[in-house]
Amino acid sequence: MDILRFATAGSVDDGKSTLIGRLLYDSKAIFEDQLASVEKTSRDRGENYTNLALLTDGLRAEREQGITIDVAYRYFATPKRKFIIADTPGHIQYTRNMVTGASTADLAVVLVDARHGLTEQSRRHAFLATLLRVPHLVLAVNKMDLVDYDAAAFERIAEEFSVFATKLEIGDLTFIPISALHGDNVVQRSPNMPWHDGPSLLHHLEHVHIASDRNLIDVRFPVQYVIRPHEATDPALHDYRGYAGQVAGGVLKQGDEVMHLPSGLTTTVERIDTSNGPIEEAFPPMSVTLVLADDLDISRGDLICRPHNQPSSSQDIEAMVCWMTEARQLTRGSRLVVKHTTRTVKAIVRDLQYRLDVNTLHRDETADGLRLNDIGRVSLRTTQPLFHDPYGRNRQMGGLILIDEATNATVGAGMITEAH
Repeated sequence: MDILRFATAGSVDDGKSTLIGRLLYDSKAIFEDQLASVEKTSRDRGENYTNLALLTDGLRAEREQGITIDVAYRYFATPKRKFIIADTPGHIQYTRNMVTGASTADLAVVLVDARHGLTEQSRRHAFLATLLRVPHLVLAVNKMDLVDYDAAAFERIAEEFSVFATKLEIGDLTFIPISALHGDNVVQRSPNMPWHDGPSLLHHLEHVHIASDRNLIDVRFPVQYVIRPHEATDPALHDYRGYAGQVAGGVLKQGDEVMHLPSGLTTTVERIDTSNGPIEEAFPPMSVTLVLADDLDISRGDLICRPHNQPSSSQDIEAMVCWMTEARQLTRGSRLVVKHTTRTVKAIVRDLQYRLDVNTLHRDETADGLRLNDIGRVSLRTTQPLFHDPYGRNRQMGGLILIDEATNATVGAGMITEAH
């Protein structure tokens, strides 16, 4: 059974947490004691209904304010598929949390209040989802019960968003009218909206095709660890040398010719081991151990690829960066540590080309730095070459994080656009 990772986003009070609570409740993915706790809290707050948003707003501050602050992860499953939900905040000051939640998502659900239509935050979240190359986007028009399930209100918002979407790179876009509070079109098709001939939200989540979203063309295997069982009691394992890691792209099979970077030496795949024994082929996002036919000097941070399909190798990197700390700014000359796949190197910011206004998509080329939650295009110079692909081609090979040298805290996330 495959796993769909999806993120929810939208303006404050658009009903993201209620929607997730409804999904969990209607798919019977919550325990009785959880439901009893939510019912009690709802009564204590004087609400005459069970507030399903309380299932996800776990922080006391969130419950008191009725908003989402942190990224809340929830897990549930249906007979068709397993799901990991990232409930991301709506406030602009939590843009970094939105970036964190959507960076690994296969699909993003952007909620819009049917009464208010598209807001600045709706556009910002849709843009961030496309910047992070989330392959599938669902615009869920919520609170349809408050506009009497009016088809014209839904069509108006869908048309307005379609016009805005022409400015973005959206691969797959779906519009669904829902009422999270009453469960309309969330798990079951709603009799209140017979004019909607599309699926319910859960049906769409269960059937959206994600297998082809992963890059199965470019073989990329960043080496995470070299396995040498010196203490092995089995004599056959004394000379065992395996290279462990997660397949970041392509399909690896026994007998395939592969190249090691940075040396450029070639060899063949002798065996592919897993915790459950040998397998014949490996593909993303499987974690495996490769046994190669020749003894090569391979260590953590190196890359295994195809001889005639290599990633870029460069010390000069161009990236879109989301700055995630208020402790310091990112400015020209800033020194940082870059973690890219399994390789960690030091870097300096050579240039800040522009800061992006996420609301208007305006590029401010006069910006002197990036502050908390700012996004901008940055030129980096690293102490060692990085083996990478553009983020749009391979999210794992094109993503990086920026770390403060002094505190070891993560201060930024980047998406590689190109290299020199």
